[in-house]
This record gives sequence, C-alpha cells and structure tokens, in this order.
Amino acid sequence: MDKAGRNRRPRMLTEAEQLRLEEFIDSINYSDRYSDSRYEYRHVMLPKNMLKAIPKDFFDPETGTLKILHEEEWRGLGITQSLGWQHYEIHAPEPHILLFKRPKNYQPPQ
Repeated sequence: MDKAGRNRRPRMLTEAEQLRLEEFIDSINYSDRYSDSRYEYRHVMLPKNMLKAIPKDFFDPETGTLKILHEEEWRGLGITQSLGWQHYEIHAPEPHILLFKRPKNYQPPQ
C-alpha cells in the first residue's frame, strides 16, 4: 500500500469478479455535488451486499474497510462519474459510502 492507503498499482478485476459485481451496478447511488472554496465533492453509496462481492484484497486488513481506490479500480467496480474525481476517503461508520473530490471548476485535459 502507498501513503494514501491504496494499492501501489491499480488492481484490475478478473472477468469472473466483474460478473459477480454486475448485479449491483444499477443500485449504486450518487449524491449531488457539494463544494467548498477548493473542491467539489460527492459521495457514492454502494449497495451493502455489494461489499461481500468485492475481492478481499480491495480491503484494508487492519480496518476491514475498502482501501482508497485508484480510478481504474473504482470504475472497475461499476462506479461511473465524469473525469477528474479522486477517491479520497471511506466513511468508516458506513463502509459502503465512498467519498470523492476533484478541484473546483475542473477541466479535463484536451
């Protein structure tokens, strides 16, 4: 794991792992965006049962919560968002809630 508490390199899902998660994708909920002076934020709520289908190495062995995920990893789980979002925290009391941020007024590279 790196300093941010995530895998050093993105860990891609196998085809079998993707199939196990497929049934949950339509039940992922996305909050409205909210912001402060530097960032806009949103949280993504995974169905609680989905956590049981996510591979064990996506979880921090000390806390039992998901690690901070690389973009390729959270997109692999079926989370869909526009560009620029960074997974930065897990809401520990509710581990199915992932917190995302990106710079305010983010413009994707051309």
